[in-house]
Amino acid sequence: MDGAKLLEKLRLIEALFAGATTDGERIAAGEARRRIQLKLEAFAKEDPPTEYRFRLDDIWSRKLFVALCRRYEVRTYRYRGQRKSSLMAKVSNRFVDETLWPEFQQLSSVLKSYLDEITERLISEAIHKDTSEAPEIAEPSQPPEVGT
Repeated sequence: MDGAKLLEKLRLIEALFAGATTDGERIAAGEARRRIQLKLEAFAKEDPPTEYRFRLDDIWSRKLFVALCRRYEVRTYRYRGQRKSSLMAKVSNRFVDETLWPEFQQLSSVLKSYLDEITERLISEAIHKDTSEAPEIAEPSQPPEVGT
């Protein structure tokens, strides 16, 4: 998948969560974003914001989630002492359940596939063609540990 195809997939996911029904609506990403913003405002009126803690272990997921929240003007933060994997946000339960989290999961899946594909290709071309996992062996040994 190239960059243009990736961007188109991401736009289609956004249009899906905005409730786009025609090709013209799907193309108008700015309008889709506005519809989601209106949804968020409507949900907040009937379902007041609740503080959520989202746990996102890898940096790519955190970057995506923060960007998605910023797109919809949902402020993310972390309390002093919290791990980097924790992100806090005050948002309506309904918006999280129906829009934010499902959209994040779909976007994350597309991006992870894209990053995996690029990583596999680069390692295969630049380092070694075999990018498979290390095989499992029968007897564990106690090798010296390296790393942090």
